[in-house]
Amino acid sequence: MQYRLIDDTFQLYNLMLNDIAEAKEYILLETYKFANDHMGERFRDALTKKAKEGIKIRILIDSWGKGPVTEDFFTEMIRYSGEVKFFEKIKINSDLFTRGHRRDHRKILVIDDKISYLGSANITGYNLNWRELAMRTEGDLALAMKKVFNETYEAFNPYIISNKLTFTRTIHHENFEIMRDVPSLPLQRIRKKYSRMIKLAKKSIVIETPYFLPGYNLRKALMDASKRKVEVKIIMPKNSDVRMIDILRNKYLGLLDRNGVKIFFYGPYNLHAKMLMVDDEVFSISSANFDYRSFRFQYEIALIGYEQTIIDQLKSHVEETLKSSESFIYEVWKRRSWVEKFFEWLLTPFRHLL
Repeated sequence: MQYRLIDDTFQLYNLMLNDIAEAKEYILLETYKFANDHMGERFRDALTKKAKEGIKIRILIDSWGKGPVTEDFFTEMIRYSGEVKFFEKIKINSDLFTRGHRRDHRKILVIDDKISYLGSANITGYNLNWRELAMRTEGDLALAMKKVFNETYEAFNPYIISNKLTFTRTIHHENFEIMRDVPSLPLQRIRKKYSRMIKLAKKSIVIETPYFLPGYNLRKALMDASKRKVEVKIIMPKNSDVRMIDILRNKYLGLLDRNGVKIFFYGPYNLHAKMLMVDDEVFSISSANFDYRSFRFQYEIALIGYEQTIIDQLKSHVEETLKSSESFIYEVWKRRSWVEKFFEWLLTPFRHLL
């Protein structure tokens, strides 16, 4: 198999569009956001063209993340037998506040039993300058990704996804695990896997995430690893696209820093990559943020494995990210204003939903 990591969003979209143009049998796309903008139109038009050629098209878009996109946006593609479904429509009931967070946050593209993509990027134009992280594979990993997509798609109905526990089964493929998470307080498969990886670390841990709001147990695991002389690095954007999370995360950074965890802020644009690497041996590339909401409430997917060619690319990716990052400074954090501290306190009860 061939593996290629892409962190430049413009390059990623062009690769995806080129692969779509070469499709001979089918195209499967699952995404949280599919915007009604110039980039969304490029993808829609490319998919419509393939539908006209008789290629099987299936698209699954989250109902919350879709924004203004409706079936009408895909009218011509549907006319040529392309399929579009919107995942779990918002239902007005007594569980609206928490149920509304149970979203399909996965990002998958599978083409012709041959090519697959998994990573952090949605289909939108506004994130073209973001630093993302996706993996493109050529080879039979696409067959496993096809199974993942079709099980979700075929279990669909407009308001619920049936038999959701089916979709927690880990799929093993050579040196990889494809781990699926579903909204659940007791399960939280990806969080528990990350916790085990961190606890087993002997030399190094690197985390990249746009939103850093881990629970107490994960924070403790990271600090315990540092006390074992494991080098722990956490990289997050200096300013993400969700200001409330940036405010709340700051509450926890001082304690982590005092316990030896190294924190870095990526400066140029939003860092939207979602990655964990331990001991330069095992990695996770996923759709999941390192926060309560992803681990508890969302349908996520992670590719976890041992593959040296991927590790080498991840190390280069992290090296480049750090070149544009600045270190956390404890004294600056300590002098943050009382207004910031007030909002940290105010937002803390809602940390599971941000």
